[in-house]
Amino acid sequence: MQIILVSRARKLPKTLDLADRRLRWKLVSLLSLAVLGCMGAGVALALLVASPRDRSLADIRSLQQEIGQQKSALSGVRDEARRGMDALAVKLGQLQAQSTRLNALGERLAQVGKLDAGEFNFDQQPALGGVEDASGSAYALPPALDDSIEQLARQFDSQQAQLSALQSLLLDARIESNLKPTGMPVPGYISSYFGVRADPFDGRSARHTGLDISTPYGTSVHTVAEGMVTFAGVRHGYGNVVEIDHGNGYMTRYAHNSALVVRPGQHVQVGDVIAKAGSTGRSTGSHVHFEVWYDGRVINPLAFVRNHR
Repeated sequence: MQIILVSRARKLPKTLDLADRRLRWKLVSLLSLAVLGCMGAGVALALLVASPRDRSLADIRSLQQEIGQQKSALSGVRDEARRGMDALAVKLGQLQAQSTRLNALGERLAQVGKLDAGEFNFDQQPALGGVEDASGSAYALPPALDDSIEQLARQFDSQQAQLSALQSLLLDARIESNLKPTGMPVPGYISSYFGVRADPFDGRSARHTGLDISTPYGTSVHTVAEGMVTFAGVRHGYGNVVEIDHGNGYMTRYAHNSALVVRPGQHVQVGDVIAKAGSTGRSTGSHVHFEVWYDGRVINPLAFVRNHR
């Protein structure tokens, strides 16, 4: 089979002989290339058309997975927050119980301190004031729990203020009590009272300026109040004497001792041993002559020795 190709430019016609093997291979090759080119163009066109949709679908699937992960994380956060709120509620209950115990303690201290009933009322809030700074921010809590925490915080502030004032008052009362003569300086009995009596040596009427407390020789003599030793030595008629200034106008004197165990300038506490009982000076036997002075004048010690701290 032959194919004759005629040109319009009046050239000689060309003849293609299909029986020629080389020619057939060339034609097949050209045809194959043409088919492959068409297929490639179709695939490219298909990819160009389908690619945006596939990418969109892939993006949607990715977003769905991310949303699922966020939902899982949010669920975990919610569970953690719920557990935290439960723990906070338990802690709040414990603090409220502690507040109740503090109220009971404060009321007990007020009773022990013998304070007026209305002076420390732990059921009422103390008077407070001041400019509020609302510039700060706070985490939001459920209204009921937030109100409970605020109420408890105010209650603790109230208790702290009242207990601090009560502590100061009780400390001041204790200090004042320690500085006031109270109780007997030695164990024993009162053998002679304050006031006018018959002198034990000549029988004449004489003023006795203290109490005579009969006690065995060598008995420890204790100070009846805190103070500073202003004198420790011998005075005429008193024998071995210790004098202690307690401040607030009070001074005590302990006479007829057999020995002195303190020195002037020494600070002594309530109940410290200051001497040993004896019968020095103008004395008929072992005892302690006890005097109380207030604002420079001697007063009857009976009320002091009968009192208890």
